[in-house]
Amino acid sequence: MATTLRIASWNINSVRARIDIVERFLREEAPDILCLQETKVADPLFPEGPFRQLGYNHIVINGQPMHHGVAILSKVPLANRQAHDWQANGEARHVGVELRGGVRLENVYVPAGGDIPDRNENVKFGQKLDFLARMTEWSGSLSAPTILTGDFNVAPLETDVWSHKQLLNVVSHTPIEVEALGGLQAAGKWVDLAREFVPPQEKLYTWWSYRAQDWETSDRGRRLDHMWVTPDLKDKAVSHKTYKPCRGWGKPSDHVPIVTEFRI
Repeated sequence: MATTLRIASWNINSVRARIDIVERFLREEAPDILCLQETKVADPLFPEGPFRQLGYNHIVINGQPMHHGVAILSKVPLANRQAHDWQANGEARHVGVELRGGVRLENVYVPAGGDIPDRNENVKFGQKLDFLARMTEWSGSLSAPTILTGDFNVAPLETDVWSHKQLLNVVSHTPIEVEALGGLQAAGKWVDLAREFVPPQEKLYTWWSYRAQDWETSDRGRRLDHMWVTPDLKDKAVSHKTYKPCRGWGKPSDHVPIVTEFRI
């Protein structure tokens, strides 16, 4: 018999600095699994205690001090940890595990890419494109049913940003990044679950800049956080939500959680 599994993903922008809102989210929404990005903490200093107190006793981490870092916190068993170096420089930007039934869960933090959308003028932008290229090569070799989630740092659709015209030359929505993400999606035949539940013509965001004086009123957001699945899992997803209220909590991340419910 199929059972329900709720998986959340959240770029928390320092798990230790924002542990209070992480705990609040877990108490209110109680997902079975939480994937975090930008944890900004070395593995020995990861704050496991609060998660274990809430029942998240299966913890898989790949961290670095002050930068990057990813983690998977789970109420259900996790197996077969893997960590790919798609940045090719040792940065902790991926960790993956196996769930029940042989389903893979891959948690990724794609580089932001700096401010200038030109690899010749901006090394970080080139690294981002190369990161996506390595992920694309990996995607083409997948054989297991797979969930890919995290902060992709690309808003692919015109409705994934507050103004397509004004952001065409802004890193995260440039044509070259959208093309690169499209190549990744095609390589694995990935299904973008958010757009299975929210029509592509509707605006949908997961990130709002800290620079906005009133982020909610201006609503100048972007959809940078994603939940994708291989085609064999498409029909297993029964709901997908974006938790916008979290952006208004005390000392917030600039990202909000996304949660998908599966029957696996």
